[in-house]
Amino acid sequence: MSMPFYVSPEQLMKDRADFARKGIARGRSVALVQYADGIVFVSENPSQALHKVSEIYDRIAFAAVGRYNEFENLRIAGVRLADMRGYSYDRRDVTGRGLANAYAQTLGSIFSSGGEKPYEVEIFVAEVGDQAADDQIFRLTYDGQVADEQDFAAMGGAAESVAAYLKEHFTPGLPLDGALRLAVAALGHTETDQRTIPADDLEVAVLDRTRTLPRKFRRLNGDSLSGMLSGA
Repeated sequence: MSMPFYVSPEQLMKDRADFARKGIARGRSVALVQYADGIVFVSENPSQALHKVSEIYDRIAFAAVGRYNEFENLRIAGVRLADMRGYSYDRRDVTGRGLANAYAQTLGSIFSSGGEKPYEVEIFVAEVGDQAADDQIFRLTYDGQVADEQDFAAMGGAAESVAAYLKEHFTPGLPLDGALRLAVAALGHTETDQRTIPADDLEVAVLDRTRTLPRKFRRLNGDSLSGMLSGA
């Protein structure tokens, strides 16, 4: 009788983590920057149909890198959870922290399970407050770990170099166009050169606290995006 093949729990978790990280590293990065009136999300994404950044609820947005079908499932689940909670209780009971906790439990359970492969995704959950000090930004990794970010954040294949550029050049209270140009420059920065990413290859969205509507999410594209990037 042959003996079953044994893999230690430590090695199993390491192999699953390496698998997830390799998948995420193949994805293009997403940069997030707080500006004076909200939060801007920027990604290099030429597709007009497959979004990396989306609205979840009134003041809450979702951004992701990795396998599209996996993070799209997470996005849909987040929308359903937010709608159910807002309908059953009150719209103010739907919070970024609550959604981040729900995502963390889901990702952690999938990662720890031996029955399915880990999700190859990282996600941002961001909520804009009435003041800049009330903004909340959460970064969730493939294994369900949650980090509370401030001022700026990056994820994806070049996250380290993007975050390093943002750390070096970020200043609090930037206007929207300044924060946008900073994020685009960070996405185009490499150790050897500085790429210029055309506006048509960018996906940009903001959570704008100055909007009078309850929904603070809006996308930037076309002439308005080009004008901000050029400084016009």
